[in-house]
Amino acid sequence: MTRPGPAGALPGPDVSSPGTRRAEDGPRDGQQYGDLGDTILERELDASAAGLAEAGISLTTVAPSSDLVLPIERLREHGVHVGLGSDGVRDSWSPFGDADMLHRAHLLARVQDARLDEELEAAFRAGADDGAHLLGLERADLRPGSPADFLLVRGECLPQVVVDLPRRELVVRGGRIVARDGELVGG
Repeated sequence: MTRPGPAGALPGPDVSSPGTRRAEDGPRDGQQYGDLGDTILERELDASAAGLAEAGISLTTVAPSSDLVLPIERLREHGVHVGLGSDGVRDSWSPFGDADMLHRAHLLARVQDARLDEELEAAFRAGADDGAHLLGLERADLRPGSPADFLLVRGECLPQVVVDLPRRELVVRGGRIVARDGELVGG
């Protein structure tokens, strides 16, 4: 039996079935972590995270909301590699996807209630470095030999850039300028 989901979403299980625990019922004896409505208790999270790390399984999160984002730091404590991704561009799950990883880092920082510079930088690194790591890509930085993938923005420091989301002055991919002053550059 299924219940109708939000517009464009696939139907999910009927949570009104006897014995089914609903997220709104609250946690039994631990903190609640949301993942598409499922409740994972802290002790279950620890056991699951240990199993994921042992199996070499990595995860991504897309930071849709505070109750749906993965508990990144907790997973990392167990050795699970976690990256930030963007899985849709104006798709049926959300019309707000734009494939902009700086914007995605901003969303992650916001839903994690980041306040400190270190927390804002960690949100950026989750998208810039950790996502690339999960895909087996080289870390892109400005060191000689590094992939020539970068963007230039105006800002005093990385945390300010994550918060303010300044216009991309220049975007370079594979050594080629692909956007200038916020607009794509033709072929």
